[in-house]
Amino acid sequence: MFDYETLKIIWWLLIGVLLVGFAIMDGHDMGVGTLLPFVGRSDIERRVIINTVGPHWDGNQVWFITGGGAIFAAWPLVYATAFSGFYWAMLVVLWSLFFRPVGFDYRSKINNSTWRSVWDWGLFVGGAVPPLIFGVAFGNLLLGVPFHFDAYLVSTYTGTFWQLLNPFAILAGVVSSAMITMHGGTYLAHRTEGIIQERATQAAKGAAVVMILAFVAAGVWLQAIDGYRITSVINSSGVSDPLAKTVVREAGAWMANYGHQPLMWLLPALGVLGAAAAALWLARGRTLCAFVASSFALLGVIGTAGASMFPFVMPSSAMPSASLTVWDSVSSHMTLNIMFWVTLIFMPLIVFYTSWAYSVMRGKVTAAYVQEHEHAAY
Repeated sequence: MFDYETLKIIWWLLIGVLLVGFAIMDGHDMGVGTLLPFVGRSDIERRVIINTVGPHWDGNQVWFITGGGAIFAAWPLVYATAFSGFYWAMLVVLWSLFFRPVGFDYRSKINNSTWRSVWDWGLFVGGAVPPLIFGVAFGNLLLGVPFHFDAYLVSTYTGTFWQLLNPFAILAGVVSSAMITMHGGTYLAHRTEGIIQERATQAAKGAAVVMILAFVAAGVWLQAIDGYRITSVINSSGVSDPLAKTVVREAGAWMANYGHQPLMWLLPALGVLGAAAAALWLARGRTLCAFVASSFALLGVIGTAGASMFPFVMPSSAMPSASLTVWDSVSSHMTLNIMFWVTLIFMPLIVFYTSWAYSVMRGKVTAAYVQEHEHAAY
């Protein structure tokens, strides 16, 4: 059995892995949905695009559900505070996700141009809105969330939905949207051919440029933002008590970890170089290499956010001492230990099944295939 402090670090890393897995696996089909109305110019082209992700998009939701469940079980205070404070933002995500299962299943059931066009835009909403909202949420985490706890650790959120849409958070949303669009376009270029592949390649390269510029701009801006720093002694092996510490806000605090651990600079470098490599590989027609590079870019961007904030998970701008960290927002020692062994068993099964499913459904999706399987294809 691991000691409590080690388990807290392990679960910080595991939740990071789940978030990266969600971004890579569910991100590429959301990116495809975002590009659907623009890369597909005719009904048959759009059906080709949908069929690149149609057979497995719902399997990718496992990463989303598992990530949410892991946060609920490992970081209950974070789950309760975030889902209460970001309630309307979460509802927007949920409502937009409703378009995906219905759109994939019913879009091509009726041979009517208006019907199909409506669902095409529904799939666009379901693919474009969640990455934008998630990026805005991460931006607000870096700025600090206006919440506080009472003596019974009941959290109260004092902000509004519109306050979430501040300039820095919107820039973070642009980073998130661009990287998911790049990832989806790269995957689409790998699974298609001809004019669809050409358009997907151009869209992915353009998104990669936007992502790099926005990511660098956010990094420069972050240095001037008041970050958070713990000034009291932390009992990293103690029971969770988010009020048993003192926290100060100071400019440049989010960059402190990079000074202590210079190797952390590899994460933002990976985000920039991964996106640049994806664009270069696409230009050379090496779509599989581009998809791998794009996946590393996602790892770099998400890893940069997590490493910059460590050990903070959800800082409080209204009551800095109530900020939630890796050390004081977690479940009990026993809960983390049981979850660790369960994850150790089931995570490889998820990876194995996903790998098998993608190996079975590999290859190009063509217009001829869709026309030949008119009633079976999406």
